[in-house]
Amino acid sequence: MSPRISGLHACRAWFDARPQASDAVLALALLLVGLPQLYLEDLPRGLDELYAGTDARHLALVVGVTMTLSFRRTRPLLTLCAIVAGQTLITVWNYPPTVPDFAAYLIATYGVAAHRGLAISALGGLVSLVALNGFLLTFPTDLGLMSFMTDNALVIGVWVLGRNLRLRRAYFAELEDRAARLERARGTDARAARVEERSRIARELHDVVAHHVSVMTVQAGAARRILDRHPAGAREAMTTIEEVGRTALSEMRRIVGVLRTERDPETAGGELAPQPGLGDLGELLDHVRDTGLSVQLWVEGEARTPSPGVDVAAFRLIQEALTNTLKHAGPQARAWVRLRYTAEDLTVEIEDDGRGTATIMADNGDRPGHGLVGMYERVALYGGELRIGPRVGGGFGVRARFPLEA
Repeated sequence: MSPRISGLHACRAWFDARPQASDAVLALALLLVGLPQLYLEDLPRGLDELYAGTDARHLALVVGVTMTLSFRRTRPLLTLCAIVAGQTLITVWNYPPTVPDFAAYLIATYGVAAHRGLAISALGGLVSLVALNGFLLTFPTDLGLMSFMTDNALVIGVWVLGRNLRLRRAYFAELEDRAARLERARGTDARAARVEERSRIARELHDVVAHHVSVMTVQAGAARRILDRHPAGAREAMTTIEEVGRTALSEMRRIVGVLRTERDPETAGGELAPQPGLGDLGELLDHVRDTGLSVQLWVEGEARTPSPGVDVAAFRLIQEALTNTLKHAGPQARAWVRLRYTAEDLTVEIEDDGRGTATIMADNGDRPGHGLVGMYERVALYGGELRIGPRVGGGFGVRARFPLEA
């Protein structure tokens, strides 16, 4: 931006902050344009005999009337009344009308319409029309009907212009206020979305950490028991622990990666990898079987591709249920996973024949753990139904139904 443009912006800002000063400059400009009329121009022949000559009193009246415009925005109705009073004195003392006082009269009419509400602006318009017609009726010569109509139309037009500009300013002010409210609402929605996203990430991290740490704990215990008498088996268990640990780190890095504002280009591809779904169920069951838990899978009905959200939720539900089985069902437990597809929904069942809910309640003080709460949240998020509890004949069961159609 050039210094000249910058100076103009600064000057305009200064005058915008001081409306009375800018109105005083306007009044001075009117005087500079109109005062020469008093001394350099002669009245038309015939009128010079009807009006008194210009003197110091006339000059003082013209200057006073015009400079009253300095208050046209701060005291518009009072300014209009003062100008009408000054013009009345000019008329009574038989001085000729001039450009400055007539322009001040029109500007004051505009100001009261543009800067006050409808009631006050209507009162100002009425005062202006009454004063105008009074001046026209006392004019020393016959003006004719056309002059009356033209002058009245001019004053009404100026008043209407002021009202329209006031309404336009109010409209733009409302638009700006609405935009500010929308911006604040957008910021609130963004904060709510971040909170929801962090809650989702917390559930994902819980599922990932709980499952993989449970697998690693079981494998570490098995390796400790057979370390002396079966070193090869212990090494295999340690290898499984290493693989599960790497998988856990990879999944956590991918999940937490969404919180990062700047990604490393070399690792961005891994962080943007898709979330696991039912297509990864075989790998999950293999990890569980490596711990020694016998797991069987049944798929009933024609397999359909669920929505990405349901796909992840169903996978995490199975992962959490098998993690609880590893923790609480006991060393000799078996588990079954059943997927049942219909035209309307997907039913996921995970059952085991272990010790049931006794150890879960004991570990959590008779309150459901975060994993069970996370299950309910995931299923409810997609409009599904979830039942958790002991199964007939012993053990524990989890049954969830996900609608396949929104």
